Amino acid sequence: MGEKLVVIGQGYVGLPLAMRAVGAGFDVVGIDADERRVKRLDVAESYVEDISDEALAEAQRSGRYLATTDYAAAEGFDICVITVPTPLHEGAPDLRHIASAARSIAPFVRHGATVVLESTTYPGTTEEFLRPILEEGSGLQAPGGFFLGYSPERIDPGNTLWRLENTPKVVSGVDAASLARIQAFYGAVVEHVVPVSSTRVAELCKLLENTFRHVNIALVNELSIFAQQLGIDVWEAIDAASTKPFGYMRFTPGPGVGGHCLPIDPSYLSWKVKNSLGHDFRFVELANDINDHMPERVAHRLTLALNQRCKPVKGSRVLLLGLSYKKNAGDCRESPAIEVAHALAKLGAEVRAADPYVDLAQLPAGLRVEMTDATHAELAGADAVVIVTDHDCFDYELVQRSGAFVFDTRNRCRGANVERL
Repeated sequence: MGEKLVVIGQGYVGLPLAMRAVGAGFDVVGIDADERRVKRLDVAESYVEDISDEALAEAQRSGRYLATTDYAAAEGFDICVITVPTPLHEGAPDLRHIASAARSIAPFVRHGATVVLESTTYPGTTEEFLRPILEEGSGLQAPGGFFLGYSPERIDPGNTLWRLENTPKVVSGVDAASLARIQAFYGAVVEHVVPVSSTRVAELCKLLENTFRHVNIALVNELSIFAQQLGIDVWEAIDAASTKPFGYMRFTPGPGVGGHCLPIDPSYLSWKVKNSLGHDFRFVELANDINDHMPERVAHRLTLALNQRCKPVKGSRVLLLGLSYKKNAGDCRESPAIEVAHALAKLGAEVRAADPYVDLAQLPAGLRVEMTDATHAELAGADAVVIVTDHDCFDYELVQRSGAFVFDTRNRCRGANVERL
């Protein structure tokens, strides 16, 4: 019998970890507060693109995976990994899910057990927020009584090249013994482990990674606005700059940023700097302002383009290609496509959308969008086709050929009937 692993949260981060750990020989309990998720897991029905139904069924057949809402199943665990959401509430970090998970698992923390936080958060959370809850609920201390650390998740949904097992894993602990224990655990499930000196370094590492992306995406988003006004093809300039073999990394403009990471994580860093040091993190605040307004910019550009074609946006049929926040994935969390749809609906457009990846049950309530398919008839019947999320499954030749007017935010089409962001 292998070591008992508890993974709290069976979403885009927790479920792949649970499946990988089952394959590595751990006995895994996947705990999730959502009963609907647990019921789907029980019948081997995956809601995460990176995990197939067959992979779930194989884990069930192995007898080493149990999905449940009941923390009693954690009894006697060796390792617990917390992968719950960390949203924002009125601009401040919302750690309610971490607190709930910690209070629920604490009574089952025994001497020598290991707890690891993977949820993205501000530096200091593991030691200043999580540890006291675990210590109070368990009656043990860390270090000494149990091992505790932080390891930032690096899941990229839909990425078939860099998966959990071959993406380097940063690990940390509250002391040397915790680091060794956590390094050994992740060393059994991933190919390369990167130890750092403290949990605060590991927490900052995650925020640095996402803030870097956020700021650079904001740079090219604002550049695309000015380039369009100057009559310059920003995409051609980006392609040319990308030929430089040093000192440059390619980023491309788009309708905004989405997912759990970019719209939220940099704000955790900005909040921490403001509250601990009393300073504004101006790069993050500026990036937030630029990226947050890109969906509005898309709606404005589309309105102008329709006006030039003697069509008011009110009453026009607009077909959105893609509702998820990134290509080849169905995750709609904080998706700019949803904001574009809301903006166009408020302007009176008849909004339709095609996205074969999206689980309709996960779409936000109140979204005034009719779901359809990107057929010739649907494309030809639209006054405007907007490429928002550039899934590879869309036939872009058909899109260009059938659409009377295509507004492309992802640089997938060319032609006289195409206008690009």
